[in-house]
Amino acid sequence: MSQTTVREAPATQGQQASGNELEIREEEEATAPIVVAENIHKTFRSGEIEVHALRGVDLTIGTGEMVAIMGPSGCGKTTLLNTLSGLDSFDEGEVTIEGTSLADMNDRKRTDYRARRMGFVFQSFNLLPVISAVENVEMPLLVSGVRPAEARRRALASLESVGLADRASHRPMQLSGGQIQRVTVARALVNNPALVWADEPTGNLDVGSSTEVLGLMQRLNREQGRTFVIVTHDPQVASLCGRIVQMKDGEIVANE
Repeated sequence: MSQTTVREAPATQGQQASGNELEIREEEEATAPIVVAENIHKTFRSGEIEVHALRGVDLTIGTGEMVAIMGPSGCGKTTLLNTLSGLDSFDEGEVTIEGTSLADMNDRKRTDYRARRMGFVFQSFNLLPVISAVENVEMPLLVSGVRPAEARRRALASLESVGLADRASHRPMQLSGGQIQRVTVARALVNNPALVWADEPTGNLDVGSSTEVLGLMQRLNREQGRTFVIVTHDPQVASLCGRIVQMKDGEIVANE
């Protein structure tokens, strides 16, 4: 008796194209730009003195990236962070975040957008010393109108994500430097932001605490897909990021 072999029909060109298109679309979504800056100029003026802090900066940051902005003191890196995040204005150019131009937002809308979609980590911590860690973390939510019970739940979950659930009731003075900065990271993440800006986040920390905080940021970037933009002068900090943007005299001189 003859045996009939059944072969699976090959995919048609249309099916192959659809599969390829899906893969391309997924890849594009994973690397879509979250921030696009074009020809940004910023000048500080004091009387007759002018300081050109940014000189025609172009920069694109992809969703899920961890980017370091490096350069010597006074090169414009913090000014760039402030203008990209909408904390400060700029004189010329355009900044688009998640497809919306900052120029299309008034002050109130920019403030609301930052509260909902951005997190900030600063060198000076900026925690209130007289309240507990969980109260510091929940404060942005309360200011935004989130109900106290929900704000507390989310604040505790954010502290747990940075490994400080057991320190929720501690005040800043009862925490180490590394723990304090981890509280600021928890506060930056409590509103589930699309983008976290960090300005010299390890500047006031010892080596051990710096390693602890940077490892936390790497994990959050890797596991949660958080986009981090970190201003730093420390090559060790920059080396842990996926891309390094070098600045000098208000310009980007390397981007790799």
